[in-house]
Amino acid sequence: MIDFREMREEDVTEVAKLEKDTFTHPWKEKDFQEMVRAEYAHFIVAADDGELIGSCGLRNILGEGEITNVVMRPEYRNMGIGLNMLCKLMKDGEKLGVRAYTLEVRESNMAAIHVYEKIGFRPEGMRKNFYEDPTEDAVIMWKR
Repeated sequence: MIDFREMREEDVTEVAKLEKDTFTHPWKEKDFQEMVRAEYAHFIVAADDGELIGSCGLRNILGEGEITNVVMRPEYRNMGIGLNMLCKLMKDGEKLGVRAYTLEVRESNMAAIHVYEKIGFRPEGMRKNFYEDPTEDAVIMWKR
């Protein structure tokens, strides 16, 4: 059974490993430690029978939520879990006073863009050469 909960300090090592296995420029453990402790941040994890399979985060900046670090183990992708994880994160964000959400996504990551559009995000801009390895533009998406 999949469940979602707030990220705890004991999750940080596994989340950092998942990021390292997924992204070319992953966050480090110390970055996630900082987010677990930060009052302006809210990170959650997805677990399957206690095994961590995904995570995502939200930084609340004056009522605007920046969604960061959306990651899911490859074998759990395209099952709706990431979508449900994001919905849970945004529902939590509303309780924290977030009124609008933004995120950046690789221009070529059509699967992620489709998920974000499904929950109401719309492209509103580009960041040229935002990503490295390979160099690629980021689509800036908002849900207002």
